Amino acid sequence: MSTRAKILSLRREVFTTERVFFRQFIDQRKTFFAFKRATDVLISALVLVFILSWMVPLCALLIKLDSRGPVFFIQRRVGRGGRSFRCLKFRTMVVNTDANRKEAAEDDSSITRIGGFLRKSNLDEFPQFLNVLIGDMSIVGPRPHMHVDCNKFSRLVPEYKFRNMVRPGITGLAQVKGYRGPTKDFESIFHRYQFDAFYIRNANFWLDIRIVRQTAVQTLS
Repeated sequence: MSTRAKILSLRREVFTTERVFFRQFIDQRKTFFAFKRATDVLISALVLVFILSWMVPLCALLIKLDSRGPVFFIQRRVGRGGRSFRCLKFRTMVVNTDANRKEAAEDDSSITRIGGFLRKSNLDEFPQFLNVLIGDMSIVGPRPHMHVDCNKFSRLVPEYKFRNMVRPGITGLAQVKGYRGPTKDFESIFHRYQFDAFYIRNANFWLDIRIVRQTAVQTLS
C-alpha cells in the first residue's frame, strides 16, 4: 500500500469521531459565531452602501464594453451543511458552457481583459458581500466550491466535506497562504483542506482580523 493510500485509510477511520467532536465544538461556541454573524451583517451592509453602490455601475460598464454577456456570473456553490446557494461574482470570462463544471486555468483564453484584472485584484469577489448579508456566506471562511469540485475533492480526501461545517467565506486562511485559484494536484487539494480545517478548529475574532488584513495586503500588492 502506498504512503498516500495509508494516509487516506487512516483518516477515514478517525473522520467520523472527529466530525462528531467538532460539531460539538462549534455548538459550544455559539456566542462567537453569533458575534461573527453580527459583524458580517454590519460590514457587508457598509460595503454595499459605500463601495458596491459605485463599483457595480463602473464594473458593469467595463464588463459590457469588453465582452458580450451578463454583468454577474451566478453559480451554484456548496454552502454550510452541504446546502446549495447562488454565489455571485462579476463575470470575468466570455460566456461558455464549461463555466459551471470546470475550473478556469490561470492562462485560460476564455478570461476577458477586464476579467483578468478583476481576478488578480480580487474585485470579482466583491458582489459576494450580498451573499454575506443574506446569510449564505461569511467574510472569512473556507472558499465555496462548485458541487462537482466538492465531490471530486471528497473522493481524494475523504474528510474534505468537513469544510462545510461553517459558512463559506469571501476569503480564508487557505487563500492567504497561497492556495487560491485552480487546484493543480493532490497536494494542493490536501493542503487547502488542512488550512481550512485548521481555521474551523481555531476560528476566533483575532484570526479573522489577521486573515482580512493579509487579504487586503495581498490585494493591494
